[in-house]
Amino acid sequence: MENQTAIRRLDARTPDFGQQLSDLLAWEAGADHRVVEVVDEIIAAVRARGDAALVEYSNRFDQAGADHIDQLLLDGDRLQQALAAIAPAQRQALETAAERVRSYHEHQRQESWQYREADGTLLGQQITPMERVGLYVPGGKASYPSSVLMNAIPAKVAGVDEVVMVSPAPGGVINDLVLAAAALAGVDKLLTIGGAQAVAALAYGTETLAKVDKIVGPGNIYVATAKRAVFGQVDIDMFAGPSEILVVCDGGTDPDWVAMDLFSQAEHDEDAQAILVSPDAGFLDRVEASIERLLPTLERRAIAEVSLRRRGALILVEDLDQALAVANRVAPEHIELSVADPEALLPGVRHAGAIFMGRYTSESLGDYCAGPNHVLPTSGTARFSSPLGVYDFQKRSSIIMCSAAGASELGKVASVLARGESLEAHARAAEYRIKK
Repeated sequence: MENQTAIRRLDARTPDFGQQLSDLLAWEAGADHRVVEVVDEIIAAVRARGDAALVEYSNRFDQAGADHIDQLLLDGDRLQQALAAIAPAQRQALETAAERVRSYHEHQRQESWQYREADGTLLGQQITPMERVGLYVPGGKASYPSSVLMNAIPAKVAGVDEVVMVSPAPGGVINDLVLAAAALAGVDKLLTIGGAQAVAALAYGTETLAKVDKIVGPGNIYVATAKRAVFGQVDIDMFAGPSEILVVCDGGTDPDWVAMDLFSQAEHDEDAQAILVSPDAGFLDRVEASIERLLPTLERRAIAEVSLRRRGALILVEDLDQALAVANRVAPEHIELSVADPEALLPGVRHAGAIFMGRYTSESLGDYCAGPNHVLPTSGTARFSSPLGVYDFQKRSSIIMCSAAGASELGKVASVLARGESLEAHARAAEYRIKK
């Protein structure tokens, strides 16, 4: 059979494998100069003209036909109407997913703590939620209700006062599934605006929108570039790259299952990455045959085919220990441990966004309804980043209350260190409180 995808085969035992793997993983996230220029112009316009600029851009880019910002606002009744309008099976699926996501994230909520030292000094940490968070959701014909649940629910569990959702509605079209998810997730305000102008409005505020503390959610290159531009004015979730999956398999899983798991990421876009690592060369052959047979059955075949050809790989390793070494070098967004004893391998996974364990746990379950968040670090950033969670919507403030005795003893230490840094006022402020 002619190889249609031309997915590459690599051997981790060869001397040049390290360079081959680096070449495979290479990906640049930068926006071109023209995109940056356009985004900067839009942000400046929204900062200068507020709601009027939002209406203008919505009419220009999304054919909104609006005369006033109020026409781009959807109230709670509209969200509830959408929830009532969707098919019963869809509502049940959304409600089940929402409950599982909420239940999982309840375990992440952090609490304030403090302790008192022997001399009466009190130290601790106060945990407080952010006041206002902005959620960007792609709109139009696209339907990403799972993105609404995964971003809004952790914020509400954290105790965020107001979750503001923005989602473009080209030609007035907005998906009822997205609105229904917003109703279930507890979104407080929804505007049908999108693009860089929506990001600017969230970051700087307008007459209608109070500025937020953080912006989360996926978007196109203009949205991503705008999020980069406003970072520092507000916090953002992450700089997201293409979707990734790495499957470690001992050869005992149905090759069709593994092929479809690889497709589950490859179908996202042409830059997505799907990698299989196995010590069983015959199994790699069988999975490759499954890829060739199943690929033509995909609706998004053209996208998956390009993704697999450009950035996919079937990698032969010496054993499962070497498989984990390769996985840790990749630091994938998703890793599947499709092996007989995944719990034995778990401690060896140092870098991954989400770890799917066992032959029955497909990555797609994590995308929709398992419970853990599907907003995950990509492009190797799992080496130092974590999934989106409740902790991303909470702030930590240090608590320090010294007793007289504690201030006297600590003042002696602070005085020495401050004078060593030539900061006299620091030293004297501490010295005033030292008991004579």
